[in-house]
Amino acid sequence: MSYLLGIDVGTTSLKCVLFDQKGKALASYGSEYEVSMPQPEFMEVDVEDYWKAFKKSLKAVLNESKVNPNEISGVGVSSQGETFVVLDKNGKPLRRAIVWLDNRSKEEAHLIKDEFGVNKVYEVTGQNDVVPTWPATKILWLKRNEPEVFKRAHKYLLLEDYIIYRLTGEYVTDYSVVSSSLLFDISRRKWWSEILNFIGLSEDQLPELKPSGAQVGNIALEVAEETGLSKNTIVSTGAYDHAAEAVGVGNIESGIVTETTGGALAIVATVDRIILDPLYRFPCHHHAAEGKYFLQPWCPTAGVILKWYRDNFSLLEIEAANKIGIDPYELLTLEASKSPPGSEELILLPFFAGVASPEPNPNAKGVLFGLTLHHRKSHFIRAIMESIAYLLRSNIEVLEERGIKVREVRSIGGGARSRLWNQIKADVLQRPILTVHTEENAALGVAILAGLATGVFNSLEYAVKSMVSIKEKFIPSMVNKSLYERLYKTYVELYKRLKELF
Repeated sequence: MSYLLGIDVGTTSLKCVLFDQKGKALASYGSEYEVSMPQPEFMEVDVEDYWKAFKKSLKAVLNESKVNPNEISGVGVSSQGETFVVLDKNGKPLRRAIVWLDNRSKEEAHLIKDEFGVNKVYEVTGQNDVVPTWPATKILWLKRNEPEVFKRAHKYLLLEDYIIYRLTGEYVTDYSVVSSSLLFDISRRKWWSEILNFIGLSEDQLPELKPSGAQVGNIALEVAEETGLSKNTIVSTGAYDHAAEAVGVGNIESGIVTETTGGALAIVATVDRIILDPLYRFPCHHHAAEGKYFLQPWCPTAGVILKWYRDNFSLLEIEAANKIGIDPYELLTLEASKSPPGSEELILLPFFAGVASPEPNPNAKGVLFGLTLHHRKSHFIRAIMESIAYLLRSNIEVLEERGIKVREVRSIGGGARSRLWNQIKADVLQRPILTVHTEENAALGVAILAGLATGVFNSLEYAVKSMVSIKEKFIPSMVNKSLYERLYKTYVELYKRLKELF
């Protein structure tokens, strides 16, 4: 049997996971790197730190798995979508990587918005606003503030592209990871020439565009000697992390939605064509599945609210959990289970840092409504969980307004570990909630794509069927349907009445 290696390059750490052809993780290891802030709103990483983290993680995975590197047939890379590096003609970094969270290019974002307008940017790139997150704005910042770097720049690479380059010596990217660069024409699947001309870039300074799951080349001989990988192992194009996660849970066809309840709430709705919203409520990205796209509503606060509650009001639970060796969230979930569905009319608006979708409102605030002397800790915790389910439902309703049918939701992220939370979501949505066995969804997704590129699997559908396994399916309770229908209407009406006061 041959094996597949998934590399997931995150904001603060890089993880390597080795899978067999049934999707079982044989070994996993993550290595952290420092994100520096040289001045307010600047966030950077030493480019070589990414490669060091990869080598350290790979070494640990090879040691733990005991797999012969010659048996690793393919490697795929997932990465955050906007962090980029600038290389000179010798392939050496000209400066530190600029991280996606960096906000230095606010003025440049306004210049691009003024030049093209949000409507044209949305139509061409699928991105529903022009913000400093996008690499195009920061490359323009380099031109205006670091002209020597801009002059000497030979290649601009996102992190997936950079790891692929280090592995193979080839400059290649995929459609999904460049979707949020503001440099990519999503419908033509080409670089957007107008914005390149405006910034002063040429296509030669950007990597070759390919679909996800395409062969790039073999591991370079010197890299094989440096890392222990085989020169016969094939490197494939990977995917933007949310697209990779979608593949890693089997969300590759319309009708399936992935929701990630981590610190934030992120939603991936797979669609068969480019769909834009006349109210600009969500972006449209190219999917890792060929011929597919996905819409991505999100909200900045979800699981982070439960963390806020834990850190400020559950010190006894934290202490007890540490003594018995369990996760404090397990005790919080146990406490929440003591409250009846609906938290006895206690409703939370979970907008602790504004809201991005379904209605952008940076001024929105968190609100606890319906509080009485009868309510206890269990009601508070369950109300937090229910609020995220209401938020998820409101975003799914926005998708349905655009004609998107949602038949099931696949849950990932830390929130998916809670069976109670999964059941609450199923009851509020009145749709099945599915969880999967592997939590390393992005790494699994690009391992699947590598399996497709190397011929281990002859189709993405077969690869997903082979490597993705459903852990549990939560069926909506009809008993709670009318209760949650009523409380959800109150949730929606509460926001409508309060939004002018925020």
